[in-house]
Amino acid sequence: MTTTEIAVKMIFDRWNASLKNCNDLLNSLSDETLQKEIAPGKNRGIYLLGHLVAVHDDMLILLDMGEKMYPELYEPFLKAADKATDQLPTVAALRDCWNKQCEVLKQKFDSLQPTDWFQKHTAVSAEDFANEPHRNKLNIIITRTTHLQYHLGQMQLLK
Repeated sequence: MTTTEIAVKMIFDRWNASLKNCNDLLNSLSDETLQKEIAPGKNRGIYLLGHLVAVHDDMLILLDMGEKMYPELYEPFLKAADKATDQLPTVAALRDCWNKQCEVLKQKFDSLQPTDWFQKHTAVSAEDFANEPHRNKLNIIITRTTHLQYHLGQMQLLK
């Protein structure tokens, strides 16, 4: 394996383990439990799940892999705070979105070669990327893994 292949593998091993941990936790929590706040006055599990779907949906655009699958989740889960609206999808619907999205992302990620991950993402200009080559697609995976882990830690409080 080349150094590039090793680096990409290490990062995706962590991404995939984080997704597995999240799926295991979600499978252990009932829909009713996900309606609860993680702590008094804090986000509910349903909001965190919807938020993760919405954030991962943005990855499709950032990584130049197509359009969002669930653009309707932007407003309630990225732009608004929890409890700002009563018009949220059901937990069951969000679980379905999460599972489908994880599968689509996996297929798209698996289609790239290790060197492809070092190309610029869509939120950086070619000019800026020339000066800051670390603003690449792989960096998006790193930041989203950290983000997932953060919210996974919050959702653990629902157990």
